Amino acid sequence: MQRRRFLISGASLGSAGLLPGLSAGGAWAVAGSRSANDTVNIGVIGCKGMGASNLQAMLLTPNTRCIALCDVDRSVLTQRREDVRKATGRAPQTFTDYRRLLDLNELDAVIIATPDHWHCLQMVDACSAGKHVYVEKPIANSITETNAMLVAAKYYGTVVQVGQWQRSGAHWQEAMRYVQSGQLGQIRTVKAWAYMDWLKSIPKRPNEPAPPGVDYDMWLGPAPLRPFNPNRFHFTFRWFWDYAGGLMTDWGVHLLDVVLWGMGASAPHKVMSSGGNFAYPSSAMETPDTQQAIYQFDDFTMIWEHANGIGLGPFQRSHGIAFIGNNGTLVVDRGKWEVLPEMARDGTKATPKVAPVAQQLGRKGEGGLAQHTANFIDCIRNGGKPNCDIETGSLAAINAHLGNIALLTGATLQWDASASRFTSNQRANDMLTPSYRSPWQLPPSVYPN
Repeated sequence: MQRRRFLISGASLGSAGLLPGLSAGGAWAVAGSRSANDTVNIGVIGCKGMGASNLQAMLLTPNTRCIALCDVDRSVLTQRREDVRKATGRAPQTFTDYRRLLDLNELDAVIIATPDHWHCLQMVDACSAGKHVYVEKPIANSITETNAMLVAAKYYGTVVQVGQWQRSGAHWQEAMRYVQSGQLGQIRTVKAWAYMDWLKSIPKRPNEPAPPGVDYDMWLGPAPLRPFNPNRFHFTFRWFWDYAGGLMTDWGVHLLDVVLWGMGASAPHKVMSSGGNFAYPSSAMETPDTQQAIYQFDDFTMIWEHANGIGLGPFQRSHGIAFIGNNGTLVVDRGKWEVLPEMARDGTKATPKVAPVAQQLGRKGEGGLAQHTANFIDCIRNGGKPNCDIETGSLAAINAHLGNIALLTGATLQWDASASRFTSNQRANDMLTPSYRSPWQLPPSVYPN
């Protein structure tokens, strides 16, 4: 395995290791005995939110061990080190430079749960260091980055699992089998939505010094240089284009992935989108609080919509996916799936069905996340394709970014998936590739034979 490229010399960097978003929940736990022969040693890059949640789930798999943590916020790093020590009896090593963590020879796998704009660089460096990678969704903050990650994962050959954990959830898998069974008849439209009543306005706040113990320059990394503002830090980084793509790439990646999964689809031919900050026009957030996007595939359309501050979405659900067929509609969310039959004139209709999510699936932990991390560990030990490999993750991210680019350009865009470019829209094509802040460099999209 080739050693990774150091994009910048160690002396010029200081420290790196990042912050994710959601606050961690649930009890820390470990399961099973440990063996020197089959223990998988895990490190975490980005420890505050989903980094912690993913680690908790991963440690439920027997013979796994956390040996290293990395974060640019020393207060977060200290807290997570203590959490792991209390749960496992062993305090992991800590780092503020993720590359130093990747230098650990005994490290087998890393969880990358940093802000979206960091995923590409850190995943490529981890793969080139010979580490297996569990990377949070969306896999990247641009379409060019997703392509770079895809070729790097294939070139280095390590296991990469993307954190779209519905792919491992039993009731999601059952629902997709029904969608693909043909019982719904021809599916002509699929709707996906996220109505988040807990997402309120973000008041504008003045810039201020970064908190003590935070290496803000390294938090920014390849993103544009800006003064520190608390609105752009921790969880709310999601609502600023420099680092993420709003609800479209946050919840959208999860739910659009289910559409692609059920329909066996990859990329649309045409996309259009509209929206804006209609609910909270004075909010500090840049990404829209209200958005709709329409995607045209070969034989169906996909519709995405989201709204901040509203909890009542289509089919009386705050989030979900509806596969609308001639015989009936299947609606699925994180709680259950059900079939709403059409009363067809010829007497054919889908079979009415309601399937609540299983509360206990033979493992402690959330139905889906624990199974997803267990699948990652199993692929490390035994080989095989992860439930959400890098290609699957890239398709969901690309579709989400297509919707955002259509919104920002205000144009109906024609997408050429084979060339990974828009047809006859230079402004849209300019949005495919981020401009990395010096001295950071975008990883290559081509590797030597």
